[in-house]
Amino acid sequence: MSRRHSTRPTDLVSELPPISYVWETPNRRPRRAEWDISDPAVPGRLTPAMRAKLERIVRRAPEVMVKITGRTKSVAHLRSHLAYITRNGELNAETEQGAALTGRSGLKDLQQRWEDDAGFDDKRRRDGSLSVNIILSMPAGTDAIAVKDSARAFAIETFDGNHDYVFVQHLDDKHPHVHLTVRSLGHDRKRLNPRKADLQAWRERFAGELRLRGIAAEATPRRTRGRVRKADRGAVLALRKRKITPDVDRLARKEVLSEVRGGRTAKLPWDEQIKSRQDAIRRRYLEYAAELQRSGAAADHELARQVRQFVDDMPAVETRRHALKNELSELANTRRRGADQGIDAEGGDKARGNERTR
Repeated sequence: MSRRHSTRPTDLVSELPPISYVWETPNRRPRRAEWDISDPAVPGRLTPAMRAKLERIVRRAPEVMVKITGRTKSVAHLRSHLAYITRNGELNAETEQGAALTGRSGLKDLQQRWEDDAGFDDKRRRDGSLSVNIILSMPAGTDAIAVKDSARAFAIETFDGNHDYVFVQHLDDKHPHVHLTVRSLGHDRKRLNPRKADLQAWRERFAGELRLRGIAAEATPRRTRGRVRKADRGAVLALRKRKITPDVDRLARKEVLSEVRGGRTAKLPWDEQIKSRQDAIRRRYLEYAAELQRSGAAADHELARQVRQFVDDMPAVETRRHALKNELSELANTRRRGADQGIDAEGGDKARGNERTR
């Protein structure tokens, strides 16, 4: 009996078009972005869409943030969350129908309607969510009106016709952002359960809406900018802020400390994979720069220079484990130098004391 071989590619370079390998999260989805579509005459050439994205990246256009902050799993939790995002009715909210909810009366009407709808959801599990809570944010200084209009357009494009939602803009933080709360149960009786691919698609959509409104925005993964370390979870950051060492930090420190003391270096397969991936990404950027350099246009030559500078400025490929190991090694070296200086000082003091007693 012959063995069946999977036709799914295992190499990331072959999983995605060349441009997407650098600019997108590899999540194995068939959807193609505009910069994926190559020039039929010269497939390897940068198309206008590819070039525009390359310009935004190397010129460091602000990155959008689309984050799921949590899910409400009870009527009381839902009521509390709606009160929080509207500041207990002090901030105006807007629904999927475009209706503005003002004051405490508008908040109570929304809470009651969603509570009533939850009561008819007889197929929801006890721990099933009533809503998915999302934040759409941009860096400080971004036009707040454009952020709100883009969030509205994003919500219409993503959820209109199937999921009820409400959104509120907060301006009391330096980052203009919008809280978007979406009812989990859709009108098609299916539940909203976003995955990694959905979040990346949402980021791209929000960034696209901002660009339509004149705001340079991007939605690239960390690896596009040469970063390999994941952001810490909110709970971990909160513990550190309270001067409490999280278990994840304690365990990592213990493991790396044992490795440093033992004078050994653990070779982890994913470290090599990360380095290989970053090498491939940087080569691709330089290939784009070389293509632009071959052009006779001064603008292309300038962009090529910016691409090369972007690659030069990329941070060293350093995982959290590497950073912790370097930190502990530097600490050990500092203590060793301090101990050596203490011995020298003590020896010098003793010598001077002997001279005084002669």
